[in-house]
Amino acid sequence: MATSVGEQSVGVAMADSIRLRASRYRPETDAGPHWQEYDVPLRKDWTVLDGLNHVKDEVDTTLSFRWSCRMGICGSCGMTIDGEPKLTCGTFLSDYAPGPVTIEPLANFPVIRDLVVDLTDFMQKLPRVKPWIIPKEDHSNVEPDVEFLQTPGQLDAYKQFSACINCMLCYSACPVYGLDPEFIGPAAIALAERYDLDSRDVGNRQRLDVLIEHDGVWGCTFVGECTRVCPKHVDPASAIQRYKLKAAMETVKAFLLPRGAR
Repeated sequence: MATSVGEQSVGVAMADSIRLRASRYRPETDAGPHWQEYDVPLRKDWTVLDGLNHVKDEVDTTLSFRWSCRMGICGSCGMTIDGEPKLTCGTFLSDYAPGPVTIEPLANFPVIRDLVVDLTDFMQKLPRVKPWIIPKEDHSNVEPDVEFLQTPGQLDAYKQFSACINCMLCYSACPVYGLDPEFIGPAAIALAERYDLDSRDVGNRQRLDVLIEHDGVWGCTFVGECTRVCPKHVDPASAIQRYKLKAAMETVKAFLLPRGAR
């Protein structure tokens, strides 16, 4: 089948190279972010992270970005690709041919340098929801030197929420967090739900006391972007709605039940 000159030129570009348009910013010296463009090889199996590493290794050693595992496990390579928060290790250059591919740091976080953002806010908020197993104080449900087994059904209850890798894509996509940085955020709430649903845990009341505060679940307007962008198919929006229901039920109990029966 014949192709036009325009189609031929696109084919050549796709087989040869693609342009990365990266945001550059050094807060200590730059008045604001600016763009810098790099041409990298366009290969079928190359991800955006491969393209960035090519730039770092072969073109411009000053470009700064985070990455670690390259397998969608560590969550450190999250960036904004053509306006969408994504893991660069799981986003293929060929999906954006003929280019250019615009790469920016995750939104809603302070930029440390270039594509690297400061996650201090999340790291300070996460311990508030106690994302660990809080056992019974007397440990009566665990025998010494015996593994505390769970059934497949007990595991399935929280397995989805345990898949969170703290990549911060949900915070970058969340319009509530963008407007109100005090909002504790979707990943923290999803991890709280993960431990609430664990049969070995008894800390649900402690977490609920945190999440019913003004910066907890009630700030969420249920846009659902957090769930849409999650690369591990966690459903933070569902966790938030579950907590709203728990909070509402506790309020009803407080009105209807005697103190000793709550």
